[in-house]
Amino acid sequence: MSSAPVKITSPEDPRIADYTSVRERDLTGRDGKFIVEGKVTLDVFLSRSRFKPDSIFLETGRLPVLAPLLENLPDNIPVYTADQPVMDQIVGFPIHRGILACGHKDGAAPLSDWLKARDHDTLVVAISLSNHDNAGALFRNSAALGGDAIILDETSCDPLYRKSIRVSAGTALWLPFHHGATADEIFNALEASGYTPWTLTPGEAASSLYAADRPEKLAIILGPEGPGLPDNLIARGKAIRIPMSNEVDSLNVATSLAIVLSQRLSKTAP
Repeated sequence: MSSAPVKITSPEDPRIADYTSVRERDLTGRDGKFIVEGKVTLDVFLSRSRFKPDSIFLETGRLPVLAPLLENLPDNIPVYTADQPVMDQIVGFPIHRGILACGHKDGAAPLSDWLKARDHDTLVVAISLSNHDNAGALFRNSAALGGDAIILDETSCDPLYRKSIRVSAGTALWLPFHHGATADEIFNALEASGYTPWTLTPGEAASSLYAADRPEKLAIILGPEGPGLPDNLIARGKAIRIPMSNEVDSLNVATSLAIVLSQRLSKTAP
């Protein structure tokens, strides 16, 4: 870090406006910006994220520990520090991790163009995914088990929500994703790009995951917790179920994805 950190002593300091009332602004939006929280995600943000930080805000005592992460930070990215009571007032709650950063989202290309620019074997598609913990877990499982990129429809939650990034262990900052198309646009684009959609469902009429032939280009389609995918979308792909026992009728969406990806990975391993 070539520029000296800037000490903030007042919660009213306009330089840290991006960090005021964090929880409230998680809900109301940040005009194209997002917040990263914690050491693990800051490390990813500074080392391999496709997004660039606008600024970093640290509790004063964290600075010596994080110095190695910050040593190559460009001069134009300010590092603000504040003592814990001041930082808590700014953020709006006790920020025990004491580590925040702010970045800018990039613009979303039309889904068809986004797909054309990539050559992925395995896509993960989320329809109406509203839980931020599950969104983060989808990214982490995809990154770990061979999901090349993620598509989230327009009704799904923001994968760059603060908690989603944290649960994803920072993978949401580098794993390619597209957010904002309708479910119909997604299925049309997948078909045009040669993907075989596997629509996951616990329905007995669906094919067992362990008996299904593996397509070269696969799109794993996941619905929301509870209702799952609607019948009209299930019918647009190859319906796949994960066999279960003991009268359990469904699995958490991130768990389901991990099982499907692991099965696909095992079939591609040498």
